[in-house]
Amino acid sequence: MNQPAFRAPKGTFDFVPPRGEAILAVRDAMAEPLRHAGYGYIETPSFEETALFARGVGESTDIVTKEMYSFTTRGGDEVTLRPEGTAPVLRAALENGLHRGALPVKLWYSGSYYRYERPQKGRYRHFSQVGAEVLGTEDPAVDAELIVLAMDAYRSLGLTGVHVVVNSLGSEESRPAYRAALQEYLRGLDLDEDTARRVEINPLRVLDDKRPEIQAALADAPVISDFLSAADRSHHDMVRSLLTDAGVPYRDDPRLVRGLDYYTRTLFEFVHEGIGAAQSAVGGGGRYDGLSELIGGPRLPSVGWALGADRTLLAMEAEGLPLPGRSGVDVFAVPLGEEAARTLFGVVAELRRAGVRADMSVGGRGLKGAMKAADRSGARLAVVIGERDLAENVAQVKDLESGEQQGVALADVLGHVTKRLASPA
Repeated sequence: MNQPAFRAPKGTFDFVPPRGEAILAVRDAMAEPLRHAGYGYIETPSFEETALFARGVGESTDIVTKEMYSFTTRGGDEVTLRPEGTAPVLRAALENGLHRGALPVKLWYSGSYYRYERPQKGRYRHFSQVGAEVLGTEDPAVDAELIVLAMDAYRSLGLTGVHVVVNSLGSEESRPAYRAALQEYLRGLDLDEDTARRVEINPLRVLDDKRPEIQAALADAPVISDFLSAADRSHHDMVRSLLTDAGVPYRDDPRLVRGLDYYTRTLFEFVHEGIGAAQSAVGGGGRYDGLSELIGGPRLPSVGWALGADRTLLAMEAEGLPLPGRSGVDVFAVPLGEEAARTLFGVVAELRRAGVRADMSVGGRGLKGAMKAADRSGARLAVVIGERDLAENVAQVKDLESGEQQGVALADVLGHVTKRLASPA
């Protein structure tokens, strides 16, 4: 058997049916709670100026130092395939003046993102996310709202193993004292050169190091919760109280940090242990009150999250849930002869316009081959027209489950089919 000339790049993948339908259904389920909550859709380019991510995400992060797909265009511009969604959305909001209107601005988006990762299950170089951002408010209610909306999305997919972990990274009022205490602790450890450099640039990045030896060395490290100001503690307590009021259980993790430098105050991850400890986060986010100023905008306190569609699908498989989404059709048309094909083409077009999912046998198949195709399509009904049917101006509507068949006038096919599909099988 000949091998294909081209394959998907290493660390990437294709979604083909029925998995393609499943990932589409997952993204739709993630977006539905946002639509119901008044979030508007935003779409940004797949690439941005490299400086946006270097400045916004943080020059000490693995994303910027190791994982970005950056290149120089033919015109000499330095651009990067987007590794995350928040900085581009905030850039677009500022560029289009959304912050000058009524606040807060509530946005959601969906798309592909790119990081040069070491490929493994649940961690790819191309991945799909649905994200949400609330721009222009410090109210802890929106932090809690986003967490609740995400958990509602996971529940709508039937997932029971997703739980949320929360922490507060504090504000600029709390962070300096914590940073100094953490640096003092880390400087006393025997660290490799790269990790020691991170201690001086951004010691919080060390907390995000997943190596077992580093995690063991951090066992007695100071935690941010001991350094929170009264205002930061009050904000965090309100978020947790609102989650409790909404019936969303959570777990506190005072060591939780994420791989982005822009987070302040509220931080959270959605975790599912069924897909492996290294990739257990199926989504996450937090507050980023200073990001707008970092990328040249006004102060615009904001919060957001991104949910991984690929990892959520893996979590569903780990729980033994059926693939979401629905492929196939309800009606399959079978023409016997060229004239019948022309007649049925119009019938199928009419069915589709009426919202009926319909397909049709093509290529001049005989009755046996066409009916096999009808069975494979998953259709409930077949509409068959032969020469005698044409002469009598009728079609044969066959129930593919019971085998029952009935002649129906061509003009009545739409009404008959929609009535049959509306009744229980």
